[in-house]
Amino acid sequence: MTAFRDEVRAWLEEHLSGGFAHARGLGGPGREHEGHEVRLAWERLLGAAGWTCLGWPKEYGGRDASLADQVVFHEEYARAAAPARVGHIGEGLIGPTILEFGTEEQKRRFLPPIQRGEELWCQGYSEPEAGSDLAGVQTRARLEDGEWVITGQKVWTSLAHVADWCFVLARTEPGSQRHRGLSYLLVPMDRPGVEVRPIVQLTGTSEFNEVFFDGARTAAANILGAPGEGWRVAMATLGYERGASTLGQQIGFQREFEQVVAVAKRTGAAEDPIIRDRLVRSWLELRIMRLNALRTMTSLSAGEPGPEVSIAKLYWSEWHRRLGELAQAVQGRAGLVADGPPYDLNDLQRLYLFSRADTIYAGSSEIQRNIIAERTLGLPRG
Repeated sequence: MTAFRDEVRAWLEEHLSGGFAHARGLGGPGREHEGHEVRLAWERLLGAAGWTCLGWPKEYGGRDASLADQVVFHEEYARAAAPARVGHIGEGLIGPTILEFGTEEQKRRFLPPIQRGEELWCQGYSEPEAGSDLAGVQTRARLEDGEWVITGQKVWTSLAHVADWCFVLARTEPGSQRHRGLSYLLVPMDRPGVEVRPIVQLTGTSEFNEVFFDGARTAAANILGAPGEGWRVAMATLGYERGASTLGQQIGFQREFEQVVAVAKRTGAAEDPIIRDRLVRSWLELRIMRLNALRTMTSLSAGEPGPEVSIAKLYWSEWHRRLGELAQAVQGRAGLVADGPPYDLNDLQRLYLFSRADTIYAGSSEIQRNIIAERTLGLPRG
């Protein structure tokens, strides 16, 4: 593992120089507008060098890398302050889902372009009346002349404005309710009947979008699993969100925490005993987060995921939101004023504003608590 870590470090150090030196630190939550073209070029360089989709089988462009090696890569990638990945939804969500549920033809069609960074994906789950409650989706699709015809609306669709494809959870059995009658469709974003409208966030940026399907079409073969099995496939996709990249994410969290501490010392806020207590609690919770993630990786390696998998998203999102609030507190009054016109935010202001969304997207904290109570602890439904 040491040799692999050295290999990753050396490659990143060599290539995050020259033409890509300015790409360090670009992108990420609340900053997805930064350097999209250079980050797309970087994604393709990673793919050509075999640094994307490490855990995939070699026949589909991966390395058959162990979970431990995948963790090493994500950690070193974060330590190098490499640019935020533009292909993470393809690699981390739809790719593994296609590997599990796709036909051989689908694997050959969709996996190589993801690995090479040539096709980007977005996720069509949430709707205005069905956010974290995915069983309530109302987007509908019907088969007509060898194609699925899709009508409905999705919302909070990350990176839809730059995506080539969207995986869409739609109701394909008329009259069906809740988990039944849903199908998992693969839909090209450049077809007539697909409209993307950016949503302006508190940060002033627009990485979330509304997506409208008005008779949009995709081939009948572009379905994962059988018609009506969409719920099972969709739940599998959500499970892949808790993978090896979480340890790299936590290195980014550590960097943000250290920045908050530095500002607290500079402004004198660190002399306040209440602020000091909050800083210490945040540091301790970050250590706990890492230990829980390592325990999760151990259980996943053994093929026996435990309850720690369920609490991971709830824990990190609540922690990150509190860190954002602490970031504002250590700045004092200066944190209430933009750095410059019209709306230039510093890193800690952006952290505070964007982290408000952490406890909502990818399953709200309320939904996560229900899942833990009912599925992990076996408590009765409320």
